[in-house]
Amino acid sequence: MANLLPIIPFTREINATVKLPGSKSITNRALIFAALCNGTVKLTGALFSRDTNIMVAALQEIGFSVETNEADKTIVVKGQGGVIPKAKAAIFVGNAGTAARFLTALLALHPKGEYTMDGDPAMHARPMGGLIQALSSQGTKAVAPDGTPTDHFPFTLHTRGLRGGEIAVDASASSQLLSALLMVAPFTKKPATVRLAEKTVSEPFVEMTLRMCADFGREATTPSEGIYVFDSQGAYSCPSGTYPIEPDATAASYFLALPIASPAKIKISGLRSNGLQGDAGFAKILQELGLPFRKTKSGWEVSSPDTPLRGGYLDFNAISDTFLTLAAIAPLLASPLTIRGIAHARKQETDRLLAMATELTKLRQTIDPPLKVLRKDTSIGMFTIYPNRKKLKKASRKGPVNIQTYEDHRIAMSFGILGTYDLYGDGRPWLKIRNPACCGKTFPGFFQVLEGLR
Repeated sequence: MANLLPIIPFTREINATVKLPGSKSITNRALIFAALCNGTVKLTGALFSRDTNIMVAALQEIGFSVETNEADKTIVVKGQGGVIPKAKAAIFVGNAGTAARFLTALLALHPKGEYTMDGDPAMHARPMGGLIQALSSQGTKAVAPDGTPTDHFPFTLHTRGLRGGEIAVDASASSQLLSALLMVAPFTKKPATVRLAEKTVSEPFVEMTLRMCADFGREATTPSEGIYVFDSQGAYSCPSGTYPIEPDATAASYFLALPIASPAKIKISGLRSNGLQGDAGFAKILQELGLPFRKTKSGWEVSSPDTPLRGGYLDFNAISDTFLTLAAIAPLLASPLTIRGIAHARKQETDRLLAMATELTKLRQTIDPPLKVLRKDTSIGMFTIYPNRKKLKKASRKGPVNIQTYEDHRIAMSFGILGTYDLYGDGRPWLKIRNPACCGKTFPGFFQVLEGLR
């Protein structure tokens, strides 16, 4: 795929069904659960992407048998019941937050391990401190290449198993820090109580983890808010031997939003309202803004509204991965859009709030706070977009605007949807996506799927 991809606008009404890849969040959790099971587990409908491939490779590196079949979307893992086969290994996590956090907690179970861990340069800045501090209280040590204690990548992890008892964790920067601990809590030497030291973000992902713990036979109780106690200790299990992975609800957000940009009726198969993924809540937000939506036996259906959708004042704290989807198409809304609750999104694959504001400013949309303020104050967790379709033409009058993606798959996909809007009424491309291959992190075939809707 070219390094600079022009998005060809849709010039006729689209009526199509979209089949989504498996959820990254569920696939990478399920890989950890399967490794901690007694016996073999087959994951079906699994996602094959950079992040999940990184997780598979890491599990193989530390001695687990993991067999993949991308054509069938299956992964077979031989669980070791809480045993980490190799005591030494070098692990590379790329920029995969789930792999970074979940593997760090998993490796801490080894009674005498030494693991060198590194990732992409962007991973060096991503939050790990809350998890490393919690594991340190249990006897694990993380040291930088110079031998000093550290709370971020790269590091060498010296493990002694987990003692148990009360484990406090500060997961205010990422819910994955809490989820990582919850997944390994049944394997402590004595029963553990995980206590949340500070309120976490993206709470639906914690609920996903707890529901999957129960799916694999270890249910946690919450006697009070922020306290998690497991009903029993020991290995996970998968009685049927098979665990199905849901379609990716975050990936669904792009196709749910497509009818805002282009005349379309889109059916998304396989999603259900009682699934594990909180990002399914994005559909409810679009409904509230006025997008025609209905549930069917096979999934969801959305269609273009009769008039442009209005904006609103929306809290995306719980589903922050989807704020980019709506922000990118905000220039097409009928009134200003304020998105709040996303301060933690500034410490993900990139500073997502600043990146989105930068690209929208490039499209001559007015942003408040302006870029100079957002650059100076990295604690700001909200912004307002003032839509102006006419200014999109001014921005692209000399040719397509090149959208920088910052190696962030979600920025690429979000602006890909905006680019389907037929701005000039003649199918002329007016947006180009730089480095579209970054979508390989979670949705390798995204732009092919988008083009295939024609």
